[in-house]
Amino acid sequence: MTVPLKGKVVVITGASSGFGKDAAHLFAAEGARVVLTARRIERMQAEVELIQAAGGEAIFIPMDVSVLEDIDRMVKTVMDQYGRIDILFNNAGFGRLDWFSQLDLQTDIHTQVDVNLVGLMNVTHAVLPGMLAQHSGQIINMSSVAGWIAAPMYTVYAATKYGVRGFTNALRREVRTRGVTVSAIYPGFARTEFGRHIGSSVLRTDYKTPTWMFMTSEYVARQVVNLAKHPRASLVIPWWFRPVLWFEHNFPWAVDLIVEQFFVKRFQK
Repeated sequence: MTVPLKGKVVVITGASSGFGKDAAHLFAAEGARVVLTARRIERMQAEVELIQAAGGEAIFIPMDVSVLEDIDRMVKTVMDQYGRIDILFNNAGFGRLDWFSQLDLQTDIHTQVDVNLVGLMNVTHAVLPGMLAQHSGQIINMSSVAGWIAAPMYTVYAATKYGVRGFTNALRREVRTRGVTVSAIYPGFARTEFGRHIGSSVLRTDYKTPTWMFMTSEYVARQVVNLAKHPRASLVIPWWFRPVLWFEHNFPWAVDLIVEQFFVKRFQK
């Protein structure tokens, strides 16, 4: 069964770039009424103008997912204008990747947790009552394959994405009998701004991920829209990560040895 998106009110966090930006255009092309939220006002305004020029309907609302007042203002604005929120795409997030001992406690650790996990939960907490009241809605949480495989130098990032996976699974079981579906998408490597914000660790300076492993941001965003049209509990992309997750689950000792030999010993100083 395909869920029609025409006329649906879609709220997207982290919509000024990457998956969020591309998803906004794709949802609008499906006839949805799209609400872009992020901190970068000029970028969102430019994307809204592009969507409107293409015949879509979109607005933007400045919001920092780590600020409760911003979240409450966003929900009130959307409810005042549209009277409902049908789809929430929790996309905002970032990564600071380095050896854990080298991470700054506030800017690298606390802020990652505040944005990637607590912020996602705060936005969901603010939007969910309206969905429960209307007995319909869909929440799509952006996680990562790092929420299944915890790699070295991804300690805090992986912790937040494991948290998103646990939160998604628990919330899905709470609310699905009340008309609300909750899903998570777990992408692997993709071409976004993510790499510009990871810091100056060896992952940026000495290690190069093979180009064939990268998906485009638009491809990932299209999978998000497909998930909205065909709800399911979770989606791991690309497909070849699924046997990797199976191997990690069944042979964690082998993964430990492989990672230690080909990554940790190579880059640890």
